[in-house]
Amino acid sequence: MLKKHNQLFLSLTLVTDLSVACVSWIASYYIRFTFFDAPKGIPPIEDYLQFIPVVALVWAVSLQVSGLYIPMRSDSRFHEYYRIFKATTISTVLIIAGAFFYREAEFSRAVMGIFWGTSVLSLMLSHSVIRSVLRSVRSKGYNLRFVLIIGAGELGRALAENFSRHPESGLKVLGILSDDENDMGREICGYKVIGSIDRVKEIIAKLNIDQIFIALPRHMDKRLEKTLEALGDEMVDIKLAPDILNLIQISGGVEDFDGIPIISLSESPMYGWNRVLKRLFDIVFSLVFIVIASPVMLAISIAIKLESKGPVIFRQERMSLGGVPFNIFKFRSMTVDAESETGAVWAKKHDNRRTKVGEFIRKTSLDEFPQLFNVLKGDMSLVGPRPERPVFVKDFKKSISMYMLRHKMKAGITGWAQVNGWRGNTSIDKRIEFDLYYIENWSLLLDIKILWLTIFKGFINDHAY
Repeated sequence: MLKKHNQLFLSLTLVTDLSVACVSWIASYYIRFTFFDAPKGIPPIEDYLQFIPVVALVWAVSLQVSGLYIPMRSDSRFHEYYRIFKATTISTVLIIAGAFFYREAEFSRAVMGIFWGTSVLSLMLSHSVIRSVLRSVRSKGYNLRFVLIIGAGELGRALAENFSRHPESGLKVLGILSDDENDMGREICGYKVIGSIDRVKEIIAKLNIDQIFIALPRHMDKRLEKTLEALGDEMVDIKLAPDILNLIQISGGVEDFDGIPIISLSESPMYGWNRVLKRLFDIVFSLVFIVIASPVMLAISIAIKLESKGPVIFRQERMSLGGVPFNIFKFRSMTVDAESETGAVWAKKHDNRRTKVGEFIRKTSLDEFPQLFNVLKGDMSLVGPRPERPVFVKDFKKSISMYMLRHKMKAGITGWAQVNGWRGNTSIDKRIEFDLYYIENWSLLLDIKILWLTIFKGFINDHAY
């Protein structure tokens, strides 16, 4: 959101990061060949030193493209670490590819792996140090930017609340302006309303303001025009917070289309490298889980066959990314043609359509294991909103606000709603709430957290009938 005020500082940060990457490259060489056996002998250090320009070039491009160099005033530590993780992974993959075509020397795969790990940790450490230094400097009153908020309505209050939650940003609000006489003197999130909007020029000069944040509602467009006209010759940065909070659905943001600012109100986070990384994650870990779970799946298959006639695997139409239907795989837990008389209905407690094996595998979620093959095929993801049947989706989208937005992410075997207790026959509204939170805040680290919680909390589901 914030403009890059200090290009010199950002350039120095990039130089520091490139230095960290190059040092990590050489350190990885010494770690590999000092602490581990080298049956093929130790290659000369000169081979690795000659490759440093390639490392620096790849890292310079990847770090810039990753969006790592946005002002730390507006970036959370979690998102910064995620961008470091992503940039490091992309850089390492590119370096491995470059090393394949580099005929001057042969590089150890172990060195590449160590390099990835040391780079991630070293960059996170260096950026943490930078953040700590800046926080310390700003806490002493240095390197601050003084802010004035214009507007005390809902949008102004939301903006003030954000500033109060992030004192480390170095943006210090000195006051709020409002046209409402009743607002004068009162505090909003710890910031006082200090005057009317008509006094904006006087207050800028008096308080030495650096930035103006305009947070006026849409119906005050005339006031906005008048305010911008008054600020036309002021040497302050002017930020406009558009009154669209009630319009934004998922992953909203601002883009530039050939000089025209475009506000995105609803967008899937699955694009570019995000899509590639999530798919690679799904392929690798679904294969791992298939291998680990294969003895259990074999035992369940035998138990199903011994108990009743019919197929082991049950296929059912569900909806995934973009509302596209697919056939989900599950271990059959009910009698054959269980819905021949009832049609599509929710399973209920003490459902007499279940087999004995089916009751157990539904209770323990073991009937979901074949969906690992859906993940491998690309129909599903390991983590995402649980897929629903089209016949139920048709009803839900009429009665539940924003229900269809959950299809902006590929359906998953487990999800944020499930690890928070909203599994099986529970509140649909709460599930949607947690699904939308997941889509809005998606990252690979969040996926890993959800997988860990799924394993840690176990597979028992008291609401699976």
